[in-house]
Amino acid sequence: KMRSLAPGIKLITSFSRDSWYRFFILILTFVFYTTYHLSRKPISIVKSQLHRNCSNVIHPADLNITDNDTWCDWAPFDKNNYQNLFGVLDNCFLVAYAIGMFFSGMFGERLPLRYYLSSGMILSGLFTVLFGLGFYWQIHSLWYYCLVQALNGLVQTTGWPAVVACVGNWFGKGKRGFIMGIWNSHTSVGNILGSLIAGVYVSSSWGLSFIVPGIIIASAGVICFLFLVESKSHIQEQKGNRNKEPLLRNSSSNEEIFSTNTSTAVEPEEDHTEAISFCGALRIPGVVEFSLCLLFAKLVSYTFLYWLPLYIANVAHFDPKEAGDLSTLFDVGGIVGGILAGLISDYSGGRATTCCAMLIIAAPMLFLYNKIGQNGLPTTIGMLLWCGALVNGPYALITTAVSADLGTHECLRGNSRALSTVTAIIDGTGSIGAAIGPLLAGLISPTGWNNVFYMLIALMCIIIVVIINIVESIMLLSRLVYKEVRGWCGYTTRQRGFKEI
Repeated sequence: KMRSLAPGIKLITSFSRDSWYRFFILILTFVFYTTYHLSRKPISIVKSQLHRNCSNVIHPADLNITDNDTWCDWAPFDKNNYQNLFGVLDNCFLVAYAIGMFFSGMFGERLPLRYYLSSGMILSGLFTVLFGLGFYWQIHSLWYYCLVQALNGLVQTTGWPAVVACVGNWFGKGKRGFIMGIWNSHTSVGNILGSLIAGVYVSSSWGLSFIVPGIIIASAGVICFLFLVESKSHIQEQKGNRNKEPLLRNSSSNEEIFSTNTSTAVEPEEDHTEAISFCGALRIPGVVEFSLCLLFAKLVSYTFLYWLPLYIANVAHFDPKEAGDLSTLFDVGGIVGGILAGLISDYSGGRATTCCAMLIIAAPMLFLYNKIGQNGLPTTIGMLLWCGALVNGPYALITTAVSADLGTHECLRGNSRALSTVTAIIDGTGSIGAAIGPLLAGLISPTGWNNVFYMLIALMCIIIVVIINIVESIMLLSRLVYKEVRGWCGYTTRQRGFKEI
């Protein structure tokens, strides 16, 4: 009598070796980009420690105090213009990131992804540690911190195009929205972990709030160098076709999510295609529209990322650690929003429509958070979760599923190497908004936090008006929404393309 295999072994052996490689790559890239965001988050937590109300702090008896309100602040952030200085500090990182992102995708296409990604992570860890060492070296020069932030912003551009290109090389388009929705939660997971790690040290030794994340991302860079496999063709070169066979011939529907049958991004000949030009990538239908949409979505998201802990500390009067912990709820909502956006877009087939609907709801939700968000802890928690889901849902969908779909568009005739450039264009445009948002928050917040929210709401209304406008010259997403709705109604649309790139 033949004995059956244990259920767990049946599950394991039902996947081919290709599928296990894809799962391994998905986990690796998730961890890698989690560490990128983990190392970006400490600055927002430490802000409330660099400048606080020192009159409520017990000072050492042997300390000679000349100013009772600023004796515990860290120069040069001990002056009344500290919020403007924080805005400058944020923008040194974000402007460098936005500029570098437009070039990063082209470098990512032409250099081995494993070397490119691992070197970027190690350098990012170095600059993050250098920022934290300013505490121990007693550095009080704004230029030092600005320089470190700018250099960190440049090397951080290595992350996004590289990890998206790597995942795009391994996964098909069949379940891309759902897969990318889960995978893109690395942004929120990194923000949460960065907040919690920085919060542990912020009140006692804020330098460690940077040093520990810096060591983590540098260590992940070493792991990347040792284990990352860029594409299926690299395995095929080493293993031939043996990796196509399942461990036991028992393959089932478990393969569906990890199948690449519908993708052109994993063909062995991909390495022989020419890299796409910047202008050629812009001519892909939808790239410009989604790039401009992401500009506004990222503007709001990064304003929350860099200023929410300080807002909670100032308005709700929490200490720096509690404010940092509470701000993670925005990212928890972002995880849920990203996954839901991916699911909805997969089953509806409408990426643009999903983004449009969530952004329309997000604007009044920001207004409500400003009005009632501080009316008790349960209200604060609920509003942060809702705002995080509605703001980060479209952000996650555009930066992952849409970028990957556009990068493998049929008009490129299988040139999946364009994925890195398309991703860099979309995220680079969004990064302009990411730089503008915190800068405006730094300039406006001295006049009152209400005005910061009015600014965000006004900008959200701008994108909503532009999205729903039917005029071709000023619309962002409505052209894609119109095409998708026609598809649902049974109409066929002429596929646009171009002859040669």
